[in-house]
Amino acid sequence: MYMKKYLLILLIMLLACSQQRTETTADETAPQKGGVSNVVDNTSRPDVVRIASNSNVHKTLVAALKAAEYVDALANPGPFTVFAPTDEAFAKLPAGTLDDLLKPENKAKLRAILEYHVYVGNIRENQITDGMTLNQVSLQNITLNKSADGKITINKSANVIGSVEASNGTVYVVDAVLLPPDK
Repeated sequence: MYMKKYLLILLIMLLACSQQRTETTADETAPQKGGVSNVVDNTSRPDVVRIASNSNVHKTLVAALKAAEYVDALANPGPFTVFAPTDEAFAKLPAGTLDDLLKPENKAKLRAILEYHVYVGNIRENQITDGMTLNQVSLQNITLNKSADGKITINKSANVIGSVEASNGTVYVVDAVLLPPDK
């Protein structure tokens, strides 16, 4: 009985909504491409993608996210903890590595590396403890170390050189590209 009433109310609402017409402009009727990353919002707190996109030291990371088609995924509500290598960090990779990873045929390799830089959940700096392990999107673990003076390292190879709170998590600026262990 309740199910029939629920379905009837839902049907009435759908009909009412479909009968409402509003004027649209040519721009509103044009097909929209892309996803969340195409939303223009200059007033809200930036998400992790906008933080990287607006950074002068994360151009390579943004190019990699675009090549891997991960911009929209990281623009979603999250929450995410992102370890964002600087352009200098990418420059430390062996010659030709980045160019090779950005090729369409190597998208899976690039995605695996980028996924190793993202944790689903928001870990703030004050929550990090020495020896803390995070299981990344790649399903592989990283280990965070925090010294008595507050210095944070990842896998004892990358240093956190800054952090920025985002609307959908936290971005940690790091001085090295995290390479996942071989499976």
